[in-house]
Amino acid sequence: MTHPQALVLDFGGVITRTLFETHDLTEEALELPAGTLAWRGPFAPETDSLWRAMQADEISERDYWLARTREVGDLVGEDWERMETFVQRARGADPEAVIRPEAERTIRVAHEAGVRLAILSNELDLFYGAEFRRRLPLLSLFDTIVDATYTGILKPDPRAYASVITTLGLPAAACVFVDDQQRNIEGATAAGMRTVHFDVGDPRESYSEALGHFDLAFEP
Repeated sequence: MTHPQALVLDFGGVITRTLFETHDLTEEALELPAGTLAWRGPFAPETDSLWRAMQADEISERDYWLARTREVGDLVGEDWERMETFVQRARGADPEAVIRPEAERTIRVAHEAGVRLAILSNELDLFYGAEFRRRLPLLSLFDTIVDATYTGILKPDPRAYASVITTLGLPAAACVFVDDQQRNIEGATAAGMRTVHFDVGDPRESYSEALGHFDLAFEP
């Protein structure tokens, strides 16, 4: 069996806390009253019909976030038609504040152990902006970042996984892929990668599972 050599992470939701988890930061940044943002996605799917529609493949993930972007834009009296407007206004002040501490620990443990690191994202710079990336020193530890903002190839398209595998120069089975969307996990499995379906409700357990593939332990 091929020994795992690379950890391939999704960005939004896996490395960063989801927008659902940072409503308080968003409300503060946009000067909205506390509690204004009530949609909770995977944390309360029973109260978020739009999220349920996305999970049922009735709308795309980008459709979901465009709808939320327009909704929040309306709340601040502006016409927002681009997801990056929402993300950059909500998160631009302090990018490091939205990084999961579990992600930073895991990335550093893996890096120090000689594990190759990669990001495979559908919309890193599209949603966050290139400047956001440059303000995160943690990303300097990654060997490569494959971003569909530029490639135009979205997970779970097989070509997305092939791109990061080829860039790393490793067999698919040597790559451990971590993502919070089941459809993307299924795509990676079909591509021959090892996978960890990231649980946004229990990031520590998900990262422990990911490090376990390399016989490494999550550091508290």
